[in-house]
Amino acid sequence: MGLEPEVTANNTPSYVEYTCPMHPDIVRAGPGPCQTCGMVLEIRTVTREEARNPELIDMTRRFSAGGLVGLPVFALAMGEMLVGADGLFLDRLVSNWIQLACATPVVLWAGWPFFQRGWASIANRSPNMFTLISLGVGSAYLYSVAATLMPRVFPKGFRIDGAVEPYFDTAVVIIVLVLLGQVLELRARHQTGAALRVLLGLTPATAHRISAMKDKGGDREEDVPLTHVQVGDTLRVRPGERIPVDGIVTDGRSAVDESMVTGESVPVEKVVGVSVIGATVNGTGSLTLRAERVGAETVLSQIVRMVSEAQRSRAPIQQLADRLAEYFVPTVVAVAVAAFVTWALWGPEPRLALGLVNAVAVLIIACPCALGLATPMAVMVGTGRGATSGVLIRNAEALQTLEKVDTLIVDKTGTLTEGKPQAKTVIAGAGQSADEVLRLAAGLERASEHPLAAAVVAEAERRSVTLPVVTDFQSETGRGVTGTVEGQRVAVGTAEFLTDHGLVPDTLAAEADARRHCGETVVFVGIDGTVAGLIGVADPIKASTPEALRLLRADNLRIVMVTGDNRSTAEAVAAQLGISAADVVAEVLPVDKRRIVAERQASGQVVAMAGDGINDAPALAEAAVGIAMGTGTDVAMESAGVTLVKGDLRAIARARRLSRATMRNIRQNLFLAFIYNMFGVPVAAGILYPVVGLLISPIWASAAMTLSSLSVIGNALRLRRLPL
Repeated sequence: MGLEPEVTANNTPSYVEYTCPMHPDIVRAGPGPCQTCGMVLEIRTVTREEARNPELIDMTRRFSAGGLVGLPVFALAMGEMLVGADGLFLDRLVSNWIQLACATPVVLWAGWPFFQRGWASIANRSPNMFTLISLGVGSAYLYSVAATLMPRVFPKGFRIDGAVEPYFDTAVVIIVLVLLGQVLELRARHQTGAALRVLLGLTPATAHRISAMKDKGGDREEDVPLTHVQVGDTLRVRPGERIPVDGIVTDGRSAVDESMVTGESVPVEKVVGVSVIGATVNGTGSLTLRAERVGAETVLSQIVRMVSEAQRSRAPIQQLADRLAEYFVPTVVAVAVAAFVTWALWGPEPRLALGLVNAVAVLIIACPCALGLATPMAVMVGTGRGATSGVLIRNAEALQTLEKVDTLIVDKTGTLTEGKPQAKTVIAGAGQSADEVLRLAAGLERASEHPLAAAVVAEAERRSVTLPVVTDFQSETGRGVTGTVEGQRVAVGTAEFLTDHGLVPDTLAAEADARRHCGETVVFVGIDGTVAGLIGVADPIKASTPEALRLLRADNLRIVMVTGDNRSTAEAVAAQLGISAADVVAEVLPVDKRRIVAERQASGQVVAMAGDGINDAPALAEAAVGIAMGTGTDVAMESAGVTLVKGDLRAIARARRLSRATMRNIRQNLFLAFIYNMFGVPVAAGILYPVVGLLISPIWASAAMTLSSLSVIGNALRLRRLPL
């Protein structure tokens, strides 16, 4: 295993690693073949510039030279087929020597990598496509050399019209066609990283940094390379420019096109205090921002890293292909031997020559390259397509499972709602004033990190209330907080929390129920053993949520809302969204979410969990597919299999379409590979000869093998144009 490459501030890795598309655990510092399967290692690290591919260059050179040097061999063989050996102006012996001279560099130089990989596959006891190619080509070449140098040693079964026919053309054409297949495959696989390179290329190379000039009492604006930008720097983004890094707007107002990262075509309004994403396009306004994330920490870099890892992961369906591959090559070799023996014993003359030709055809046509590419190619292209639409797939298993999900559990706060609660109502009890209740509650809540606490503090600041000092602060997650404020014992939290502290909020029960039916979350305030009042906090529903739920229901997903809110509040919000009361799980603690997911999965449901907070992380990890909001916490995103860059639930519908299309593509690829070998191997062995007199030349077997691999690659590349 190799270490993850360091990434510089301009998103360019400091070095390049190579990995096998079928065995991602194999990582090397340079190009070459995989030790296990023989496939060419591909670049593991996505760079901003298109990295040089030495394997593609080498294979292209070998293909060009092999085709040019091998052309006389093919021409002589075709001439004999068209006019017969006697009709050629060259003597048969001279023709054989010319073919030997031309075929030898093609086989031993142009095709040398295939023999190396074939030998390695035998030495490592891991037979693969190169095992079959080296056996087939080696047999044809050695037989032809012997036929040219020592024709007299061959028995009658190898002679046609008294002469031993060489098969240099078979060896040459197979090598050239396999090289062509390697070149086309390498080019196609290289294209799978194009979407990520396009994303990296969106980041501008320079930024307009604003620096304070202490001696002159003003600011200086200078253009600096992106690598020089640090967290905390102040940057200016002019109209029409790309935003260089992730940051917070400190001045200005504009609409920003985030479609290249989030997949949403509608520009997003940006004002002071709102975050912006690097590489997105500023509209007609000018923005000043403070850099918050640079280099490898930006959203864009995280997207590229996550998708790159997903492209190297293995889908569970790949296990089927792996199990078949273990027995495939030995079975093919056995079929080739059986074909030779059958033709040698019962075939027409020249029996031994025809037996050899059919054995070689079986070895060549059955190369399992298409079977090996079926899943990895589709996963690579599919995850790259998702990245351009704001859907980040962490691994191939999540991509495969997503299409099977029938139940979506959604955390309310920050997922269905904006996640930015606002205090709407302050109601004081008998003998208390609303401002005093708010002042003491906000003073206590200032020490809490809960979103509802932030809403209470924000309301106090909006009313210009001076917050008091708090001592003896204590918090119970999901329930409430207590402390001493100006000598008074204050408690803020749920009705159950206050009851546990000896306070019974019955006097405000009617007001609390009224606020809950309006969709507000109610927190009670107790002062020195008395229920002093309540504060109603509402979290606005995201504008995109109603449409998202409509799309998900149309996709036959059952929507279940989970929240720590009171039952009445939860049902009020659910009613606005068309979620039935039976699908609302309210008054749950953060630790309960994982249990709820586990219980539903134990009942036979395939559950996806969508959330954004730290407290959602265990449930996201427990679910068959965890879906994190890109606007949420890093912990949630690390625990999830899918991340929605913009935090918009409509992207789940896009992710489901991507999952179905990718899995359909994988099944099509596997079908193509299986059906090809199911019919190709028996035909190559000569099963149709007794019926219609049809035999397949090893040359045509090689062409068919190359075509099968290219059909799988071409089918996978269709996912790049998938409408999401």
